[in-house]
Amino acid sequence: MESIVRKTLLYKSGLGFSCVNAAQGCGHGCRYPCYAFMMGRTYGRASSYEDWCRPRIVSNAAELLEKELSRMKRRPDRVHFSLTTDPFMVGYPEVEAMSMRLTEIANAHGVSVSILTKGTLPLELADRARFPLDNVYGISLVSLDEKFRRKWEPGAAPFAERISALRALHDRGRATLVHMEPYPTPNIIRQDLAAILTAIDFTDTVFFGGWNYNAVATGFPDRKAFYNEQRAVVRRFCADRGVCCDMAG
Repeated sequence: MESIVRKTLLYKSGLGFSCVNAAQGCGHGCRYPCYAFMMGRTYGRASSYEDWCRPRIVSNAAELLEKELSRMKRRPDRVHFSLTTDPFMVGYPEVEAMSMRLTEIANAHGVSVSILTKGTLPLELADRARFPLDNVYGISLVSLDEKFRRKWEPGAAPFAERISALRALHDRGRATLVHMEPYPTPNIIRQDLAAILTAIDFTDTVFFGGWNYNAVATGFPDRKAFYNEQRAVVRRFCADRGVCCDMAG
């Protein structure tokens, strides 16, 4: 795997929380389009879609995080992995190993970690001796249809594998999250949101959001009414099961 060296690692995102990206680019190749890819191309971090899908690991990430957290007088309560890449990228064990190491370092400094992936979360994350803090482990999931995944998230893990890995962590007492964004409009795929929610009814938190940056989705004539209806479905589901509910927009 190709690598890059960075001067800094930990940063505060425009969304207001602290983030770490252990790689540049992502092999999952999401075609929503991917906002991270659009920004990467704008700022010269990727020359093309194919270039973006050939990720480079940040080889000095562990050393940087250790140094940066050691020097901070006021550390963040939590760090997010990741906004512009995937910490458990399918087919890149080097990225997975680095993400595990970075989680260990953050926890050792009293900083918890929130993780979001379209890969498969390792069961080792349930080990309280190794990862003692109340980390949050999340998956991105907007469908159960594998045909949809192969078209829109071609390099990511199958949906069933993501759910199974998340459930295993939940069953071992770890906090879990399902990030349902960008949820597709019916002109992209017709599906039953309630059925998807039932498949992840064990999770602690559900985040739901619509699909932007795509003319097919944004041009759906009843877009506003559709998303209002879907948000109501999510709210009822969460209220019935005591699940924390969060919404975009």
